Amino acid sequence: TGKREVNAMLDLVKEQTERIDSRFLEPACGNGNFLTVILERKLAVVEKRYRKSQLEFERNAFLAVSSLYGIDILSDNVSQCRERLYDVFDRDYYTRLFKKRAKEKCRDAVRFVLGRNIVWGDALTLKTVGANPDHIVFSEWSPVKRSMIKRRDFTFHELVSRKSREGASLVSDLGEDVFIPVPVNEYPLVHFMELAHAQQ
Repeated sequence: TGKREVNAMLDLVKEQTERIDSRFLEPACGNGNFLTVILERKLAVVEKRYRKSQLEFERNAFLAVSSLYGIDILSDNVSQCRERLYDVFDRDYYTRLFKKRAKEKCRDAVRFVLGRNIVWGDALTLKTVGANPDHIVFSEWSPVKRSMIKRRDFTFHELVSRKSREGASLVSDLGEDVFIPVPVNEYPLVHFMELAHAQQ
């Protein structure tokens, strides 16, 4: 998909693409044509708001990256998508803004999250691809107390399944049935810059 078409489609949900923490899933992400543009939009907002404070920029840029998810059936596409997203974060924004003050721990955290959020899998079967296919698992990265992150892992199957779910039946303000998914793993709070080293 060409960049002009990508931008035209994303303009239909422009407010969401400029919200730092709004989540996007591209179930056939290819090498990242949509996700890279979404990240560029989010990081432009982060730069505008937080360029004068390196820690605030790092914290919010991390949240922008961690809000993007992708699945692709080709491993080459997955690798290229991760690399393109990392380059948008590091080359186009982080290193450009902070030069020698840029921290390797922040870069490591972004690489770690991209490794978890951009998945080699099949969005139709909801499973990973390779020698031992298994359920696709996505991590939710929730900020707590500013620089701390709470990670919870959910199976993609659980998130999209319409079958009956565990737990109490809940109803939204609009009278629709809703559910609260059950995580398959939860991790202790950790500073976002320590993620890559604390949660392998």
